[in-house]
Amino acid sequence: MTQKALAGKVALVAGATRGAGRQIAVQLGAAGATVYATGRTTREARSPMNRPETIEETAELVTAAGGTGIAVAVDHLDQDRVAALVKRIDDEQGRLDVLVNDVWGGDPLTTWNEPVWEQDLDQGFRLLRQAVDSHIVTSHFALPLLIRNPGGLVVEVGDGTTEYNSVNYRLSVFYDLAKWSVNRLAFAWSRELAGHQTTAVALTPGWLRSEMMLENYGVTEENWRDGCAREPHFAISETPAYVGRAVAALAADPDRARWNGKSVSSGELAKVYGFTDVDGSRPDAWRYLVEVQDPGKPADVTGYR
Repeated sequence: MTQKALAGKVALVAGATRGAGRQIAVQLGAAGATVYATGRTTREARSPMNRPETIEETAELVTAAGGTGIAVAVDHLDQDRVAALVKRIDDEQGRLDVLVNDVWGGDPLTTWNEPVWEQDLDQGFRLLRQAVDSHIVTSHFALPLLIRNPGGLVVEVGDGTTEYNSVNYRLSVFYDLAKWSVNRLAFAWSRELAGHQTTAVALTPGWLRSEMMLENYGVTEENWRDGCAREPHFAISETPAYVGRAVAALAADPDRARWNGKSVSSGELAKVYGFTDVDGSRPDAWRYLVEVQDPGKPADVTGYR
């Protein structure tokens, strides 16, 4: 992919405050795109996530990478706000080429390893609203603009491929449903967009070294391998830039329609497109999970990154 392969293209990354969404926005910007980065946390107010990262910082990183970053505060469950966002993109750019549905915010709402009768229903349903309904609301308003020009791309960002999630319970009924549903949405969009020369793909990162994950392990990106002392399988983890480069590669591929309706991982796409993580490696986390971690084998990333 050439450095400015996406020059003149316009992207909306819904849920770009931190983690995968932030780096998807940045990597699209590095390829020359204009990126609208949305989220709920701004320099003036924090979302219930209560994290320090802001959409303004994301937009600045996009611009620093070589694109044009535009921060817009949006709760993607608010239909009026989403409609206004899409109208603004239309008014300012007259087009939309890439839609990335990455809204999540469910970490503080997730209860692990507890049966449904011991879970808080309001909290669980809120998780589903944020993880699934927000993607539907955003697509409802954004897709008419996206299909105005042929060659558009929709990316649903989740956790786990369809193949993996179909045979593995994700340790919480609400989390399980959320991550299955996101992949299914990509499949649904691929059918609804048939005839509009638009591609829809479900994409999962591997073990993501997000800002929150690094804090949970008491490490920084510079010394992240120290986290392997606590959890040896952490060695397969990847930076958010890796999945960001996957989205940029998809967006720049004139033959992206070959992925339409499919569920893929950052590691799978790295093999096809040749991009790497920031350290030059190509972690293949989901193959590692199936072949090494899940069977209980000792941590060994040889041949997996």
